[in-house]
Amino acid sequence: MCGIVGYLGLNEKKEILLDGLQELEYRGYDSAGIAVIEGKKLHNFKAIGKLENLREKTKTYHSEGFGISIGHTRWATHGKPTELNAHPHLGAYSYVVHNGIIENYQELKHELQADGVTFLSQTDTETIVHLFEKNHKTTPDAFLAFEKTIQRLEGAYATLLITEAAPDTIFFAKQGSPMLIGFSKEDVYFASSDTPIIGKADEVYYLEDGEYGYAKAGEVKLFNAGGEKSFTKQALTSDKISAQKDGYRFFMEKEIYEQSRVMSETMIGRVRDESIYFEELGEDFFDGITSIKICACGTSYHSALCAAYLFERLAKVRCDVEIASEFRYKEPLLLKDTLFVTISQSGETADTLEALKMAKRAGLKSLSICNVDNSSIVRQSDAAILTRAGIEKGVASTKAFATQTMVLWMLAVYLGQTRKTLSSVLAKTEIDAMLHTPKALIVGDELHAKLHRLSKRYLHGHGFFFIGRDIFYPLALEGALKLKEISYLHAEGYPAGEMKHGPIALADSELFTVALMPRTMHYDKIKSNVEELSARDATILAISPEPFALADDFIQTQYATHPMLEFFEMMVVTQLFALEISVRLGNDVDMPRNLAKSVTVE
Repeated sequence: MCGIVGYLGLNEKKEILLDGLQELEYRGYDSAGIAVIEGKKLHNFKAIGKLENLREKTKTYHSEGFGISIGHTRWATHGKPTELNAHPHLGAYSYVVHNGIIENYQELKHELQADGVTFLSQTDTETIVHLFEKNHKTTPDAFLAFEKTIQRLEGAYATLLITEAAPDTIFFAKQGSPMLIGFSKEDVYFASSDTPIIGKADEVYYLEDGEYGYAKAGEVKLFNAGGEKSFTKQALTSDKISAQKDGYRFFMEKEIYEQSRVMSETMIGRVRDESIYFEELGEDFFDGITSIKICACGTSYHSALCAAYLFERLAKVRCDVEIASEFRYKEPLLLKDTLFVTISQSGETADTLEALKMAKRAGLKSLSICNVDNSSIVRQSDAAILTRAGIEKGVASTKAFATQTMVLWMLAVYLGQTRKTLSSVLAKTEIDAMLHTPKALIVGDELHAKLHRLSKRYLHGHGFFFIGRDIFYPLALEGALKLKEISYLHAEGYPAGEMKHGPIALADSELFTVALMPRTMHYDKIKSNVEELSARDATILAISPEPFALADDFIQTQYATHPMLEFFEMMVVTQLFALEISVRLGNDVDMPRNLAKSVTVE
């Protein structure tokens, strides 16, 4: 999501930073900033919104001679998109940029505040610069102070720090979030991906987790837990589009793999040990609300269907789900004790926006769940919860669906706690499952390889049924939609118990059935439904933690302690299944025919 650039050398630094940040725009951002030290003097500039705003702020500034510099594009996780929350973050005499999540930032922040440190932002990142300066008071060597700082950090981070205490040095560290070092003659570059330094650097070194060090006058020193280490540079690619894909074949593939990381960002600051917290919602937000109506389209509609089960099960509040394009014309009954929720990846979905306008005219309180701050739907809603998925370039949505579903799950628990319909024991069970979700979303090499092999068996036939029960029915709808979108094969999602009410007439060896068979929810019931299909000679791909003897193909899942963990793990399987079939058919995975990323027409 967020982007980092850094430069050490004699060239004009402002343009190198701004050009580099522009190459990272594809990752998504809501604010940007740069910091430069030249001649032992520190300069910094920040702006919210697009990079043009930062260019305007810096138009009269030019750097000369040797200097060090860092820049950042931020996608809000902790705190709203404001200049105070934008990176780089300032201490008394140092600046830091950071991607990732400092999981123990609250502990560090309280410790620093007890020492008299005043925080200007709401971010986790600011703790890094203040902790460094605290360490520097007792450890005059700036590098040793930086080393002590990163030893205290828990979570994922890629960070660059510059300080007037060492005005010729950039300090760096990497754990969990990507970062690389580029080399060209006497110049040194840093970036969170290849694209900002293509055409500038000739060679590159990709940092490994646990590595840190400093760059000084063209010299780079690298360390890990074992001490100083040598490293080997490699030639830098010249293909910027390929570099944006970070080595993946398609953006959609990259985004499937990103889901584990972005899910952590969706939860950070919201999922606490025993409760859910949304800074976006006031304590009285749900006062007077007795029901929820959700309106959405496409993939967002499927996340809404899942949410209906969760709101009624966990919060004990009635929840109705509407397809936005139908809702607009049905003369709906809109009562003022109903919370009107809209879900949209882009925040510009035309049908959903018009449905929101209808609800507002009827006087309903509104909440949007969206990935893009300041979008039309967000602006027109009374409150908004951002999913923090980062920009999604693949037209077929993956991480947007995952993060929407997570936000809705969190919201159901939040509402259950607010209404006191959810016991503390059950709330703790839900929260523990949430915290394990990023692991359930990790794509294993063995799983992906198996789906690649299986995909060749599913290229022909007269269609697919994806079947599931309860929350796995919306997942079946989403799995079928992903396959339709990028493979152009016919697929339907169906409630497993409804197959015998008509669709089973289609069952034969050329009908492919993808069966979602979770252990934690109605396993025996869906097992019986799949046995009925198998008896009619349908080809069965079973996805389950339980081996199924009648399956023609079987994908064994690992997580079977909570329905939502099974949900998210099976979601990844269906996404990769669709991807691999599409690849074998030779389709453009990222730009499927007839589709657009943001549907802004009726």
